[in-house]
Amino acid sequence: MGKLDGQVVLVTGANRGQGKAIAEYLLSLGASVAFGARNVHHAEEVVASTGSSEAFAVQLDVTKNEEWMAATAEIVKKFGRLDVLVNNAGLLIRKPFIEMKTEEYEQLIQVNQLGVFFGMQAAIPYMIEQGKGSIVNNLSISSFAPISQSSAYAATKASVVAMSKAAAIELGPSGVRINMVHPGGVETEMATEGKGVPEFYDSIPLGRIGQPREIAKAIAFLASDDSSYCTGTEIVVDGGMTLGTADR
Repeated sequence: MGKLDGQVVLVTGANRGQGKAIAEYLLSLGASVAFGARNVHHAEEVVASTGSSEAFAVQLDVTKNEEWMAATAEIVKKFGRLDVLVNNAGLLIRKPFIEMKTEEYEQLIQVNQLGVFFGMQAAIPYMIEQGKGSIVNNLSISSFAPISQSSAYAATKASVVAMSKAAAIELGPSGVRINMVHPGGVETEMATEGKGVPEFYDSIPLGRIGQPREIAKAIAFLASDDSSYCTGTEIVVDGGMTLGTADR
């Protein structure tokens, strides 16, 4: 028996990187999983590769509220419910503060901040009706420990922390839980920019970069009833990076 048997899950940005690993791992735990992606054909390819009848591709550009409404309605029509939403889709733009263009900042807000807001607003009414639901926002250690040339990115992530905590207070009585995961460095194309793993990760306490499946496992905990008494919780999965470097 999987810990997510009978649960219906939507994961955004599920066509690659962390999102793909999260969706595939939750599927392995027994959930029916909607793989959301801006390009649904990419999501369909990933779904086909799983070979599972419980995997399902949905068109979902997180910056478009109408696509959120359509996607959640489609999932509920197909499965009868929506138990878990994993807001994973994100955008990273690293530039010196004085070189960041307004349109770039606005793009980060659209994806990282409004995308999560739209998703929560689309999913929560179904969860309230069910009397139960779990939302997991996959954020970043940048929300509280930003690196250089990431001020706009960090600001969007920090804003979602505040929104998540406030919504958790409001929605707790309805049975809807809202929690957060903060990955550190994770070996994905977005994080490494195709340049390989930086030597910096040799110096953090665990001495290596994280893997997407390790993030997926933390998200699975918050998605499942194993975390039934957690809401507004933040789990840091960073190999100890934010503690400081190891003395080797």
